[in-house]
Amino acid sequence: MNELERNLKALANKRRLAILRYLKRVGKSSVGDIAGEIQLSFKATSRHLAVLTNAGILEKEQEGLTMWHRISLRKHTIAANALKLL
Repeated sequence: MNELERNLKALANKRRLAILRYLKRVGKSSVGDIAGEIQLSFKATSRHLAVLTNAGILEKEQEGLTMWHRISLRKHTIAANALKLL
C-alpha cells in the first residue's frame, strides 16, 4: 500500500506531470533542461525530481558532472497508466 500511496502522491502535482510529459517526449534530460522546460527554479525542479525518483517513477544516471533523469522501465502500474494519458 505504501508504494501505491507514494505513486499517487507523486502524480498528484501539475509540475511533476509536466516533467513526466517532457521526459516522455525527449527520453532523458538534465535538471537544468527540465527546469527550463517547465519554467521553474533549479532547486524546485530538483525537489520534484526527487519525489518522482523516490516513488520509483524516474531513474537517474550520472555521466561526468551531469545527472540524467528518465522514466523508469520498472514503473508502478498506476504510474504506467498515467503516462499513457500524458
